[in-house]
Amino acid sequence: MLSTDLLTFYRHIAQQDLTIVDLETTGYKPPQARVTEIAVIHANLKTGITFQQTSLMNSQTQIPEFIVQLTGIRQTMVDNAPLASELWPQYWPWLQPGILTCHNLEFDYAFLKAELRHCQIDFSKFKQERFCTLQLARLMLPDLPSRSLPDLVKHFGFTVGQSHRAAADALACWLLAQRLLTEILDTEDRVLLERFGQQWLPLAEVARILQCKPQAATLRLQQAGIEPRESSHRRTLLYPRSAVEALMEHSSI
Repeated sequence: MLSTDLLTFYRHIAQQDLTIVDLETTGYKPPQARVTEIAVIHANLKTGITFQQTSLMNSQTQIPEFIVQLTGIRQTMVDNAPLASELWPQYWPWLQPGILTCHNLEFDYAFLKAELRHCQIDFSKFKQERFCTLQLARLMLPDLPSRSLPDLVKHFGFTVGQSHRAAADALACWLLAQRLLTEILDTEDRVLLERFGQQWLPLAEVARILQCKPQAATLRLQQAGIEPRESSHRRTLLYPRSAVEALMEHSSI
């Protein structure tokens, strides 16, 4: 999306009810990895939090030691918890209202679909609007070296409890959404658009904005003299949003 479209989108999101979800899992890819803990929060900017629920669940899957070290969720904890097949039908009604909100939505959404499929609930047909606080943080906080949830908790000084536990991370996600969406509502368009322009974009996003394939996008960027920088995390090339959008505007004249 262009910056102007993003501004419209996030101002719309700021007016809506949010369903914040965080999942702890046995790994990174479903269906091999399973969910061990879920937290759901319902909230909006007017009334704050209106509902909270958290549960450990037994997905009858072994938890690798590196996940135990990361989350603190031990095998005995989930072995004594309710079965996932019992809990997901209970959580399904709580997932449906409002806008589905997660930090790194792509990760949680994939697990939600896989887990609900285990229970014969076809989540993919539920056309719920979705909102990723990681994407918003990248847009609103372009100068931070990391927008991981634990790092954002430290940056803002949120009091939420232990990171990598569902209740704490869901609360952190809500506090982040509350802070950034309130700022979007309270800040002039010009100021926000200037900040959005400072975001650094991967080539795939650049190609979507320019509406062409990555190879063609790379050529157009080179021809325009737009210099990339290398991300410190994945060593991928990133391009400034403001320059990319200016290139698109110039090509459409």
